[in-house]
Amino acid sequence: MSNPFVWIVEPLDPKQPLKKFFNLSKLEDVRYARLPFSIRVLLEAAIRNCDEFLVKKGDVENILNWKVVQHKNVEVPFKPARVILQDFTGVPAVVDFAAMRDAVKKLGGDPEKINPVCPADLVIDHSIQVDFNRRSDSLQKNQDLEFERNKERFEFLKWGSQAFKNMRIIPPGSGIIHQVNLEYLARVVMDQDGHYYPDSVVGTDSHTTMIDGLGVLGWGVGGIEAEAVMLGQPISMVLPEVVGYKLLGNPQPLVTSTDIVLTITKHLRQVGVVGKFVEFFGPGVAQLSIADRATIANMCPEYGATAAYFPVDDISIGYLIQTGRDKEKVLSTKKYLEAVGMLRDFKNSSQDPDFTQVVELDLHTVVPCCSGPKRPQDKVAVSDMKKDFETCLGAKQGFKGFQIAPDRHNSMVKFNFEGCDFELTHGSVVIAAITSCTNTSNPSVMLGAGLLAKKAVEAGLTVKPYVKTSLSPGSGVVTYYLRESGVMSYLSQLGFDVVGYGCMTCIGNSGPLPESVVEAITQGDLVAVGVLSGNRNFEGRVHPNTRANYLASPPLVIAYAIAGTIRIDFEKEPLGINASGKKIFLKDIWPTRNEIQAVERQFVIPGMFKEVYQKIETVNKSWNALDAPSDKLYTWNPKSTYIKSPPFFDGLTLAIQSPKTIEDAYVLLSFGDSVTTDHISPAGNIARNSPAARYLTSRGLTPREFNSYGSRRGNDAVMARGTFANIRLVNKFLDKQGPQTVHFPSGETLDVFDAAERYKQAGHPLIVLAGKEYGAGSSRDWAAKGPFLLGVKAVLAESYERIHRSNLVGMGVIPLQYLPGEDAGTLGLTGRERYTIIIPEKLKPQMNIQIKLDTGKTFHAIMRFDTDVELTYFYNGGILNYMIRKMAS
Repeated sequence: MSNPFVWIVEPLDPKQPLKKFFNLSKLEDVRYARLPFSIRVLLEAAIRNCDEFLVKKGDVENILNWKVVQHKNVEVPFKPARVILQDFTGVPAVVDFAAMRDAVKKLGGDPEKINPVCPADLVIDHSIQVDFNRRSDSLQKNQDLEFERNKERFEFLKWGSQAFKNMRIIPPGSGIIHQVNLEYLARVVMDQDGHYYPDSVVGTDSHTTMIDGLGVLGWGVGGIEAEAVMLGQPISMVLPEVVGYKLLGNPQPLVTSTDIVLTITKHLRQVGVVGKFVEFFGPGVAQLSIADRATIANMCPEYGATAAYFPVDDISIGYLIQTGRDKEKVLSTKKYLEAVGMLRDFKNSSQDPDFTQVVELDLHTVVPCCSGPKRPQDKVAVSDMKKDFETCLGAKQGFKGFQIAPDRHNSMVKFNFEGCDFELTHGSVVIAAITSCTNTSNPSVMLGAGLLAKKAVEAGLTVKPYVKTSLSPGSGVVTYYLRESGVMSYLSQLGFDVVGYGCMTCIGNSGPLPESVVEAITQGDLVAVGVLSGNRNFEGRVHPNTRANYLASPPLVIAYAIAGTIRIDFEKEPLGINASGKKIFLKDIWPTRNEIQAVERQFVIPGMFKEVYQKIETVNKSWNALDAPSDKLYTWNPKSTYIKSPPFFDGLTLAIQSPKTIEDAYVLLSFGDSVTTDHISPAGNIARNSPAARYLTSRGLTPREFNSYGSRRGNDAVMARGTFANIRLVNKFLDKQGPQTVHFPSGETLDVFDAAERYKQAGHPLIVLAGKEYGAGSSRDWAAKGPFLLGVKAVLAESYERIHRSNLVGMGVIPLQYLPGEDAGTLGLTGRERYTIIIPEKLKPQMNIQIKLDTGKTFHAIMRFDTDVELTYFYNGGILNYMIRKMAS
């Protein structure tokens, strides 16, 4: 059917009649001007894609009527303009696409129908790790190792870029996905197929929200959901509430964007914004650069919102020019946004739309801070860091506690490193990493770090040689301006050489610590510390030997590296004493905002961005030399331990099977609160005593060749064995941390995979019990695929992280939620019972279903299929099965 809103289509410029747009002002609906700017993007997409099938006029009316409808849990479709993927989540997506082609062919369909229909970019940034540091050739050596370990994966991705239309691959060594998106890929306004419309994006990484800082509405989705969007399906979402976050005042001179975002993260965690949009407004926004806004938007998953939107304003337009975008396109971008009422003036309060609620922050009240030691929302003022850490040492084991006995708080272990004697204590810094798109995209904090390094070196300060220091910029532009401004040599003198262009330490690719350091930590059972300029510091993520990890601005990362400990009060204690015996304090070397801005104005220029990005797809010689097959169907190599055809579609028929009651399920694992995707699906190194290691050994690999879980996401045999393999996993069935559980029929304690295999062989279904925020953290489709392959049929939790719940739905795993006021404790559940989950013949979204225990107890839970579309996926056994049946028929 033709679009019922075609009557509002007109040319943007009468001189170019073939370039048109949907002129929303012609709706002449007074509600439009009161909509939050983020909701206007949803509205435009609904109007433009309205076909009375996937998107209906009723959906358009619901979005227009947002002020009334927002509280009613109403489902609306959204077709994003683009999809973006990183390689850890991108490889399994391309594997699924290849397997779906095979499945469609087996069902008699045309396999080449499996093809992205909207632009998809895949940025390879998750594969490189810090094997070498503190040497001038670290970058080359780490990149060489990256290709040695990942050659097979990279060849597969190169095949995908040739076999699938509309898919672009950004080679390794180019930068971090979200920074490349910000500086290069984002359009702000799309000019495609003869139409202008707002750029929007979903990505297979939770920090896709970073692009909201530029005014491009985007958020993270599961890999499974992203694949459906790539195949032309809209996202089905509940029309969100929008929290207006009003920024007032100016930041203090010593405050960085990192301090601001950590303050906002804690604040919004307290407000409660899970499942909501946050939209920033107020005169304070005009005081923030796009890089500052992007830093704030980047950590949106850490405060729990779906999106953290900064509408486009003149500063956004200026950023497009600064980063070398085509000037004619920038002019048409501004003209389009003005025409549809989407260009914001933050100083003009008459433009303020309606919000669900408004919260405020005076930027002048923000103080320098860090977050930790185990969660990004646990903000600590820098002035309180020493006291807070020492309190955490003795506190009960938990997010803010390590339960170290009081008589051991000052434990000290001596060790030798490179011929010199050193000491480690609780709080000693052993990893200091300037890493992550959160901060490396921001010239002010990166140049601030460089200027601090310069002053530190000139003052005679050094970093102890055993501290694992690293600098992993988010794009080549960062290296360019650090070098041109003259600060790179000073960073190198403190050990912060460029080690690679990728996420690295932020995602756990921190590489090994020196053996003598690990031995000292182990010998003293020390709480060693990692300090990083990242966005995640969950326990076990950064490095197995750093039990405390703090998020900090790049200048503070260097400061703590020089101090060598987190147990320092910068206001009262010196960073160090130079060769002349002079005490050097942090205030002596901290650069002023004026100093930083002067250098930024001089050295961060458009020509720099153009030079780096015009050759981004061809500059990597190792990538260019890769030989990839050209067939449209992938030829699977049975000997491969990286790429394997997944079993998800085995036995799939065109006929849909009715869902059945889950009878007498055992509980595989019982968890408390805040079990993250890092716990469910680790991305770090493969432990030598793990089921995954045993599998790889059986395939003839040595431990040196294991690589990481993230690099092997294209192999289901490895990933199923890696599910719940985190060494910090806390399972209520056991009295110690570790990736094990109790196999109840035998009473044995086994690795989780081995227990699941025993249950599967005996024909027993499985469920998982959990507390609040189950699945928090990075978006990982394997955190849903892995449990599915283990035989988990349902998860029963108090609440879910948004993306993870969506991924469970996508794999046909039932997300169940306790009724309000109930949990395992109130219901007296031990997890040792057997559970029968009654699945009625007729289902509806968020219906209550009955659960019976073998003890005779009965209770109810909410089946968290939130929309009719999600129920359709469930009937099909998951979203990919649904798409295969659709394409085959």
